[in-house]
Amino acid sequence: MHLLNYVWTHVGAMRQIARRSLSSNAKMYVGESNKVLGSISLSKTVDAEVHSSCRNSLVTLSDDLTGPLRVVDPEAFSIMQKEKLRQVRSIELIASENFPSRAVLEALSCSLHNKYAEGYPNARYYGGNEHIDEMELLCQKRALHAFRLNEDEWGVNVQPYSGSPANFAVYTALLGPHGRLMGLDLPDGGHLTHGFYTDKRKISATSLFFESLPYKVDPKSGLIDYDELHRLARAFRPKIIVAGVSCHSRHLDYKRFRSICDDVGSYLMADMAHIGGLVAAGVVPSPFPHAHIVTTTTHKSLRGPRAAIIFYRKGIQKVLQSGASVQYDFKSKIDQAVFPGLQGGPHENSIAAIAVALKLATTDEFVQYQEQVLKNSKALAERLIEHGYTVVTGGTDNHIVLLDLSKVNTDGARVEHLLELVSIACNKNTCPGDKSALTPSGSSAMTSRCLKEVDFRTVADFIDEGEQRKH
Repeated sequence: MHLLNYVWTHVGAMRQIARRSLSSNAKMYVGESNKVLGSISLSKTVDAEVHSSCRNSLVTLSDDLTGPLRVVDPEAFSIMQKEKLRQVRSIELIASENFPSRAVLEALSCSLHNKYAEGYPNARYYGGNEHIDEMELLCQKRALHAFRLNEDEWGVNVQPYSGSPANFAVYTALLGPHGRLMGLDLPDGGHLTHGFYTDKRKISATSLFFESLPYKVDPKSGLIDYDELHRLARAFRPKIIVAGVSCHSRHLDYKRFRSICDDVGSYLMADMAHIGGLVAAGVVPSPFPHAHIVTTTTHKSLRGPRAAIIFYRKGIQKVLQSGASVQYDFKSKIDQAVFPGLQGGPHENSIAAIAVALKLATTDEFVQYQEQVLKNSKALAERLIEHGYTVVTGGTDNHIVLLDLSKVNTDGARVEHLLELVSIACNKNTCPGDKSALTPSGSSAMTSRCLKEVDFRTVADFIDEGEQRKH
C-alpha cells in the first residue's frame, strides 16, 4: 500500500516537471532549427511536384501504399504513439540516451534515404550520387570543424551504422585475425566491443576474432589503475589499447594512455561515444591531442542520429634517422574495413542528420547546454550523497552518475524496476571489483528538456524515496 501511495503521489509531481520541460524545450535550438528548416523549403517544393506527378500519372498507387502511417498501419502507429507518450511522461536518466533536435529528425526523414550509394565520394558503384557526395563531404568537413581538427592531420569516416560496427571496423583495419588489444573490463565500466569475455565463454565478437586482455579500475577508488595497465601492456604487447568507457564517471588521462602506448608500441584508440558532445563543446578533456584513432557515436551527448564516426590521424607519423618520413596509413585501411569489409550501402539520411547535429554542436547554445549537463550531473550526485548513498569515485566529471547500492542491501535490478513504476528510467550495471548491481544515471536527456540543478535534486529525492520503499 505504501508503494502505491508513493507511485500516485509522485506521478503528479513528475508530470509537472515533464510539462515544464516540454514547454521550455521548445525554445532550444529554435534559431538553428529555423535556419535548417528554411534551407529545405526547396526540397519541399520538389517533393510536392513529384507527388503531383505521381497523382497525374497513368499508374495510380493505392491508398495502402501512399497513405499516412496512422491510416496504413494503425497497429504500428499506436505502438509509436505509446512510446512517445512514455517518453513525454518519464524522467529519462539512462546515460546513453538523449533527445535529438527537430532538425536532426527532419534530416533523418529526408529523400537521401532513397539513394543507394556504395563506395565513397567520387568513387561510387551507382550513378546519380552527386548530391549524396555533396552531403557526405559536408558531413566530413563539419566533423573535423566540430572537434577543431586540422584536415591535414586528421581524416574521418562518417559511414559507420553505429558505435559497435565503428569499433569493429578499426580492429579489422589494424589488427588482423587474432591481433591483440586491451580495453577496460566490462564490469569495471568498459564496453562489450572493447573485448569482453568471461571465464566460461567469449561474449563479444571482439574477443572471438581478436585476442583481448582487460585492464581494470582500482576496486577501492573506482579509478583506472594506470600502473597495472602499464604492467599488463608490457607483458601482453597489444597493437591497440582502447581508452574508452561505457560506465565511468571520471576523466581519462589520455596523456598517460599515450605514454603507455608509446612504451609498448601500441596504437591509442579513444572511444568517446559517451562524451563526444562534451568534447565538442570543450567542457571535458579531448582525446585528440594524444590518440591515433578516435571513435564516437552521434546519438548520446552529441544529440544526433543513431550512427557513428571514426577519426584517424594522417600525414607524417615519424621521421627516420635517414631523414625519410613515414606516413600514417590509416585512411585506406579503415575505409576498406567499413566498406566493403563490414558494411554495404551507407545510410545517407543518417549522414545528413549527423551533418545537422555537427552544425548545432558548433553553436554557443550547444556549449551552454553541455555546461548545464555537467552542472546537473554534479547536482544529482551531490544530492544522492546527502541522502547517504555511495557514489562511485565520490562524484562525477561528466554526465554519468554511478550509484553503488551494495551497502543498502539491494541491487540495481530491483531499484531499476521500482523506479520504472514511477516513470524514472535508469539502468543497472555492475560495481567495480564486485558482481553486485548498481544504477548508473545520466543527465544529458533531461538537460535537453531544460531541467536545471534544482530539478535534478528533486529527482534525487524521488530516487531516495523509491529506494526507501523497496520492500
